[in-house]
Amino acid sequence: MLSLLLLPTLASAAAVTIDPRWTLNPVPSTVSSLSACSSLTPTYSCENTTKVLNTCCTPSPGGLTLIAQFWDTYTGLESSGQFLPEDSWTIHGLWPDNCDGTYESYCDASRLYGPALTNGTAVSYPVNSTVVQKGSITDVLKKFGRYDLLDYMNGFWINQGGSNEDFWAHEFSKHATCTSTFDVACYPDYEDGMEVIDFLLAAIRGFKSYPSYRILAAAGIVPSNTTTYSLSQLQDAFRAQTGAVPYFGCGGANKTVFNEIWINTYVLGTPQYGQFKSVDTPAKSSCSNVTGAIHYYERTPSSVVSKYEA
Repeated sequence: MLSLLLLPTLASAAAVTIDPRWTLNPVPSTVSSLSACSSLTPTYSCENTTKVLNTCCTPSPGGLTLIAQFWDTYTGLESSGQFLPEDSWTIHGLWPDNCDGTYESYCDASRLYGPALTNGTAVSYPVNSTVVQKGSITDVLKKFGRYDLLDYMNGFWINQGGSNEDFWAHEFSKHATCTSTFDVACYPDYEDGMEVIDFLLAAIRGFKSYPSYRILAAAGIVPSNTTTYSLSQLQDAFRAQTGAVPYFGCGGANKTVFNEIWINTYVLGTPQYGQFKSVDTPAKSSCSNVTGAIHYYERTPSSVVSKYEA
Protein backbone atom coordinates (compact mmCIF):
# COMPACT_ATOMS: atom_id res chain seq x y z
CA MET A 1 0.00 0.00 0.00
CA LEU A 2 1.29 3.47 -0.81
CA SER A 3 2.49 5.45 2.19
CA LEU A 4 0.73 8.65 3.14
CA LEU A 5 2.32 11.90 2.03
CA LEU A 6 1.66 13.93 5.11
CA LEU A 7 1.64 12.60 8.63
CA PRO A 8 2.17 14.83 11.69
CA THR A 9 5.16 14.44 13.98
CA LEU A 10 3.72 13.77 17.41
CA ALA A 11 5.54 14.77 20.59
CA SER A 12 3.74 12.20 22.72
CA ALA A 13 0.97 9.66 22.54
CA ALA A 14 -1.10 11.78 24.90
CA ALA A 15 -1.14 14.59 22.36
CA VAL A 16 -2.59 12.48 19.57
CA THR A 17 -5.82 13.74 18.02
CA ILE A 18 -7.13 11.41 15.33
CA ASP A 19 -8.69 13.06 12.30
CA PRO A 20 -12.02 11.23 11.86
CA ARG A 21 -11.41 11.02 8.12
CA TRP A 22 -8.68 8.42 8.73
CA THR A 23 -10.84 6.13 10.87
CA LEU A 24 -13.42 5.30 8.22
CA ASN A 25 -11.52 2.83 6.05
CA PRO A 26 -7.93 1.91 5.18
CA VAL A 27 -6.53 3.78 2.19
CA PRO A 28 -7.10 1.47 -0.82
CA SER A 29 -4.21 0.60 -3.09
CA THR A 30 -4.24 2.24 -6.52
CA VAL A 31 -1.00 0.69 -7.77
CA SER A 32 -1.00 -0.48 -11.38
CA SER A 33 0.31 -3.94 -12.25
CA LEU A 34 4.09 -3.97 -12.70
CA SER A 35 4.56 -7.73 -12.87
CA ALA A 36 4.72 -7.66 -16.67
CA CYS A 37 7.56 -5.12 -16.47
CA SER A 38 9.85 -7.23 -14.29
CA SER A 39 11.20 -9.29 -17.20
CA LEU A 40 11.95 -6.29 -19.43
CA THR A 41 15.37 -4.68 -19.71
CA PRO A 42 15.01 -1.21 -18.19
CA THR A 43 15.78 1.66 -20.57
CA TYR A 44 15.25 5.37 -20.17
CA SER A 45 12.37 6.67 -22.23
CA CYS A 46 13.51 8.26 -25.51
CA GLU A 47 16.74 6.24 -25.32
CA ASN A 48 15.30 2.92 -26.48
CA THR A 49 16.65 1.64 -29.80
CA THR A 50 13.82 -0.85 -30.37
CA LYS A 51 10.05 -0.59 -30.15
CA VAL A 52 8.62 -0.37 -26.65
CA LEU A 53 7.00 -3.74 -25.99
CA ASN A 54 4.77 -2.74 -23.11
CA THR A 55 3.62 0.85 -22.87
CA CYS A 56 2.41 0.26 -19.32
CA CYS A 57 6.07 -0.12 -18.33
CA THR A 58 7.47 3.00 -19.95
CA PRO A 59 5.71 6.05 -21.41
CA SER A 60 5.48 5.67 -25.17
CA PRO A 61 4.88 7.83 -27.06
CA GLY A 62 5.35 10.76 -24.75
CA GLY A 63 8.69 9.67 -23.31
CA LEU A 64 9.93 13.21 -22.70
CA THR A 65 8.34 13.84 -19.30
CA LEU A 66 8.05 17.50 -18.35
CA ILE A 67 7.82 18.50 -14.70
CA ALA A 68 6.16 21.90 -15.02
CA GLN A 69 6.16 24.48 -12.22
CA PHE A 70 4.70 27.97 -11.71
CA TRP A 71 5.81 31.10 -9.89
CA ASP A 72 2.77 33.28 -9.24
CA THR A 73 2.76 36.29 -6.93
CA TYR A 74 -0.95 36.10 -6.04
CA THR A 75 -3.94 33.80 -6.65
CA GLY A 76 -6.80 36.26 -7.03
CA LEU A 77 -8.87 34.05 -4.75
CA GLU A 78 -7.33 34.89 -1.40
CA SER A 79 -10.76 35.88 -0.08
CA SER A 80 -11.84 32.26 -0.70
CA GLY A 81 -8.85 30.86 1.19
CA GLN A 82 -6.69 30.05 -1.85
CA PHE A 83 -3.10 30.98 -1.01
CA LEU A 84 0.45 30.35 -2.20
CA PRO A 85 3.10 28.49 -0.18
CA GLU A 86 6.10 30.23 1.34
CA ASP A 87 9.53 29.80 -0.33
CA SER A 88 8.35 27.28 -2.90
CA TRP A 89 7.25 27.18 -6.51
CA THR A 90 3.94 25.44 -7.23
CA ILE A 91 2.93 22.52 -9.41
CA HIS A 92 1.74 23.13 -12.95
CA GLY A 93 1.65 19.54 -14.13
CA LEU A 94 3.35 16.42 -15.46
CA TRP A 95 3.36 16.40 -19.25
CA PRO A 96 4.11 13.57 -21.73
CA ASP A 97 5.85 15.31 -24.62
CA ASN A 98 7.12 13.23 -27.52
CA CYS A 99 10.86 12.74 -27.75
CA ASP A 100 11.11 15.44 -30.45
CA GLY A 101 9.33 18.02 -28.27
CA THR A 102 5.91 17.77 -29.94
CA TYR A 103 2.94 16.57 -27.91
CA GLU A 104 -0.61 15.27 -27.95
CA SER A 105 -3.42 16.37 -25.67
CA TYR A 106 -6.89 15.22 -24.60
CA CYS A 107 -6.32 11.66 -25.77
CA ASP A 108 -9.28 9.92 -24.10
CA ALA A 109 -12.74 11.47 -24.29
CA SER A 110 -14.10 8.87 -21.88
CA ARG A 111 -12.05 10.35 -19.03
CA LEU A 112 -12.93 14.04 -19.02
CA TYR A 113 -12.80 15.53 -15.55
CA GLY A 114 -13.87 19.09 -14.90
CA PRO A 115 -15.21 21.62 -17.42
CA ALA A 116 -15.69 20.67 -21.07
CA LEU A 117 -14.40 24.13 -22.03
CA THR A 118 -10.85 25.49 -21.84
CA ASN A 119 -10.64 29.28 -21.93
CA GLY A 120 -14.14 29.31 -23.41
CA THR A 121 -13.24 26.89 -26.21
CA ALA A 122 -14.62 23.36 -26.40
CA VAL A 123 -12.06 20.65 -25.65
CA SER A 124 -10.94 19.01 -28.89
CA TYR A 125 -11.02 15.21 -29.00
CA PRO A 126 -10.35 12.76 -31.84
CA VAL A 127 -13.10 12.43 -34.45
CA ASN A 128 -16.06 10.20 -33.47
CA SER A 129 -15.09 10.26 -29.78
CA THR A 130 -17.84 9.97 -27.21
CA VAL A 131 -17.21 12.38 -24.37
CA VAL A 132 -17.86 10.98 -20.90
CA GLN A 133 -17.99 13.71 -18.27
CA LYS A 134 -16.56 12.43 -15.00
CA GLY A 135 -17.01 13.92 -11.55
CA SER A 136 -14.49 16.03 -9.70
CA ILE A 137 -10.88 15.22 -8.79
CA THR A 138 -11.75 15.97 -5.18
CA ASP A 139 -14.45 13.29 -5.26
CA VAL A 140 -11.91 10.75 -6.54
CA LEU A 141 -9.47 11.68 -3.77
CA LYS A 142 -12.17 11.26 -1.13
CA LYS A 143 -13.35 7.99 -2.64
CA PHE A 144 -9.89 6.49 -2.13
CA GLY A 145 -9.38 8.13 1.25
CA ARG A 146 -6.54 10.32 -0.02
CA TYR A 147 -7.14 13.35 2.15
CA ASP A 148 -3.35 13.63 2.49
CA LEU A 149 -3.12 14.29 -1.25
CA LEU A 150 -6.00 16.75 -1.14
CA ASP A 151 -4.33 18.73 1.63
CA TYR A 152 -0.99 18.79 -0.15
CA MET A 153 -2.49 19.81 -3.48
CA ASN A 154 -4.40 22.68 -1.89
CA GLY A 155 -1.02 23.84 -0.58
CA PHE A 156 1.17 23.36 -3.65
CA TRP A 157 -0.98 22.81 -6.78
CA ILE A 158 -2.52 26.25 -6.99
CA ASN A 159 -4.53 27.94 -9.71
CA GLN A 160 -4.46 31.66 -10.42
CA GLY A 161 -7.81 33.30 -11.09
CA GLY A 162 -9.72 30.02 -10.94
CA SER A 163 -10.40 27.12 -8.61
CA ASN A 164 -7.72 24.57 -7.81
CA GLU A 165 -10.23 21.82 -8.65
CA ASP A 166 -10.67 23.03 -12.24
CA PHE A 167 -6.89 23.25 -12.65
CA TRP A 168 -6.31 19.67 -11.45
CA ALA A 169 -9.08 18.36 -13.71
CA HIS A 170 -7.64 20.21 -16.70
CA GLU A 171 -4.16 18.77 -16.11
CA PHE A 172 -5.44 15.21 -15.83
CA SER A 173 -7.78 15.38 -18.82
CA LYS A 174 -5.29 17.11 -21.10
CA HIS A 175 -2.04 15.36 -20.16
CA ALA A 176 -2.53 12.19 -18.09
CA THR A 177 -4.83 10.69 -20.72
CA CYS A 178 -1.91 10.90 -23.18
CA THR A 179 0.54 9.15 -20.84
CA SER A 180 0.47 5.44 -21.64
CA THR A 181 1.37 4.30 -18.11
CA PHE A 182 -1.88 5.81 -16.84
CA ASP A 183 -4.05 3.88 -19.30
CA VAL A 184 -6.83 1.96 -17.59
CA ALA A 185 -5.58 -1.21 -19.30
CA CYS A 186 -2.50 -1.06 -17.03
CA TYR A 187 -4.72 -1.79 -14.01
CA PRO A 188 -5.91 -5.43 -14.08
CA ASP A 189 -8.26 -4.88 -11.13
CA TYR A 190 -9.25 -1.44 -12.32
CA GLU A 191 -11.61 0.67 -10.28
CA ASP A 192 -12.75 4.01 -11.66
CA GLY A 193 -10.29 6.74 -10.67
CA MET A 194 -7.27 4.60 -9.79
CA GLU A 195 -5.14 6.18 -12.51
CA VAL A 196 -6.16 9.64 -11.35
CA ILE A 197 -4.58 8.98 -7.95
CA ASP A 198 -1.45 7.58 -9.63
CA PHE A 199 -1.15 10.67 -11.84
CA LEU A 200 -1.48 13.05 -8.91
CA LEU A 201 1.11 11.11 -6.92
CA ALA A 202 3.50 11.08 -9.89
CA ALA A 203 3.13 14.82 -10.45
CA ILE A 204 3.85 15.50 -6.79
CA ARG A 205 6.82 13.12 -6.81
CA GLY A 206 8.29 14.93 -9.80
CA PHE A 207 7.69 18.30 -8.15
CA LYS A 208 9.44 17.20 -4.96
CA SER A 209 12.37 15.82 -6.98
CA TYR A 210 13.17 19.29 -8.32
CA PRO A 211 12.74 21.95 -5.60
CA SER A 212 13.17 24.92 -7.92
CA TYR A 213 13.10 27.57 -5.22
CA ARG A 214 16.04 25.98 -3.42
CA ILE A 215 17.93 25.23 -6.63
CA LEU A 216 17.78 28.89 -7.61
CA ALA A 217 18.43 30.16 -4.09
CA ALA A 218 21.60 28.05 -3.88
CA ALA A 219 22.95 30.24 -6.70
CA GLY A 220 21.87 33.45 -5.01
CA ILE A 221 18.73 33.82 -7.13
CA VAL A 222 15.84 34.73 -4.86
CA PRO A 223 12.62 36.70 -5.42
CA SER A 224 13.19 40.44 -5.35
CA ASN A 225 11.33 43.55 -6.41
CA THR A 226 14.63 45.38 -6.99
CA THR A 227 17.29 42.88 -8.09
CA THR A 228 17.15 41.52 -11.64
CA TYR A 229 18.81 38.49 -13.22
CA SER A 230 20.02 37.19 -16.57
CA LEU A 231 18.75 34.09 -18.35
CA SER A 232 22.27 32.63 -18.23
CA GLN A 233 22.19 32.82 -14.41
CA LEU A 234 18.99 30.76 -14.29
CA GLN A 235 20.44 28.24 -16.72
CA ASP A 236 23.72 27.93 -14.81
CA ALA A 237 21.88 27.43 -11.51
CA PHE A 238 19.93 24.44 -12.81
CA ARG A 239 22.84 23.00 -14.75
CA ALA A 240 24.93 22.98 -11.58
CA GLN A 241 22.28 21.12 -9.57
CA THR A 242 20.61 18.85 -12.14
CA GLY A 243 23.12 18.55 -14.98
CA ALA A 244 20.70 19.97 -17.56
CA VAL A 245 18.93 23.18 -18.57
CA PRO A 246 15.12 23.32 -18.35
CA TYR A 247 12.77 25.59 -20.24
CA PHE A 248 12.37 28.97 -18.53
CA GLY A 249 9.17 30.89 -19.21
CA CYS A 250 8.65 34.62 -18.84
CA GLY A 251 5.63 36.87 -19.30
CA GLY A 252 5.10 40.59 -19.58
CA ALA A 253 5.37 42.85 -22.60
CA ASN A 254 9.14 42.35 -22.93
CA LYS A 255 9.20 38.75 -21.67
CA THR A 256 11.05 39.75 -18.53
CA VAL A 257 8.72 38.47 -15.76
CA PHE A 258 9.99 35.04 -14.72
CA ASN A 259 7.03 32.74 -13.95
CA GLU A 260 7.51 29.20 -15.24
CA ILE A 261 9.96 26.28 -15.41
CA TRP A 262 9.56 23.07 -17.41
CA ILE A 263 12.09 20.48 -16.28
CA ASN A 264 12.63 17.99 -19.11
CA THR A 265 13.34 14.41 -18.10
CA TYR A 266 13.64 10.89 -19.43
CA VAL A 267 12.15 8.21 -17.18
CA LEU A 268 13.58 4.81 -16.28
CA GLY A 269 10.38 2.84 -15.75
CA THR A 270 7.12 4.69 -15.20
CA PRO A 271 6.53 8.28 -14.06
CA GLN A 272 4.66 6.75 -11.12
CA TYR A 273 7.59 4.83 -9.66
CA GLY A 274 10.62 5.20 -11.93
CA GLN A 275 13.70 7.39 -11.97
CA PHE A 276 13.77 10.83 -13.59
CA LYS A 277 16.88 11.94 -15.48
CA SER A 278 17.20 15.61 -16.40
CA VAL A 279 17.92 16.45 -20.04
CA ASP A 280 18.31 19.77 -21.83
CA THR A 281 15.09 21.28 -23.10
CA PRO A 282 14.51 21.14 -26.87
CA ALA A 283 12.44 24.34 -26.58
CA LYS A 284 13.89 27.83 -26.62
CA SER A 285 13.27 29.91 -23.50
CA SER A 286 10.67 32.64 -23.84
CA CYS A 287 12.65 34.86 -21.45
CA SER A 288 14.57 37.89 -22.62
CA ASN A 289 18.25 37.38 -23.44
CA VAL A 290 19.10 40.94 -22.43
CA THR A 291 21.63 40.90 -19.58
CA GLY A 292 20.01 41.64 -16.21
CA ALA A 293 16.53 42.01 -17.70
CA ILE A 294 14.64 39.26 -15.84
CA HIS A 295 12.43 40.05 -12.84
CA TYR A 296 11.77 37.27 -10.32
CA TYR A 297 9.21 39.17 -8.29
CA GLU A 298 8.40 38.69 -4.62
CA ARG A 299 4.97 37.36 -3.78
CA THR A 300 2.32 39.60 -2.34
CA PRO A 301 2.65 39.02 1.44
CA SER A 302 -1.12 38.67 1.92
CA SER A 303 -1.18 35.89 -0.71
CA VAL A 304 1.24 33.64 1.18
CA VAL A 305 0.78 31.17 4.01
CA SER A 306 3.63 29.35 5.76
CA LYS A 307 1.77 26.34 7.15
CA TYR A 308 2.73 24.01 4.30
CA GLU A 309 5.94 22.02 3.99
CA ALA A 310 7.10 20.97 0.51
